[in-house]
Amino acid sequence: MANNVFGEPLIPCCLSPITGFYRDGYCQTDALDTAKHTVCAVMTEDFLNFSLATGNDLSTPRPEYDFPGLKPGDKWCVCLTRWLHAYQEKKAPGVILEATHEKTLELIPLEELIKYAVKN
Repeated sequence: MANNVFGEPLIPCCLSPITGFYRDGYCQTDALDTAKHTVCAVMTEDFLNFSLATGNDLSTPRPEYDFPGLKPGDKWCVCLTRWLHAYQEKKAPGVILEATHEKTLELIPLEELIKYAVKN
């Protein structure tokens, strides 16, 4: 099992809607996940609008992919670079650190993630 940013076992991010690159509820990653879906983020209106404006519509339901569409308050494993871009634009959503994969630390320091910490 993978570890979170604290070096502890990764906890699930969200099971409803089910998230993760492997749709197992965890923000796990490996070589197949080139986008690194490692950040367990709590959706906000700002972030959903930002994501839409930058080419990734997370709000619209896509039944053909069994995707219900996200709304503020939903938890979702987002791409590391998407979260970083939103952070740079002051649109970053909150993060559940215990469910955020340790690979996130390759680009974002723990000190910065802690500023966005949300309790699960």
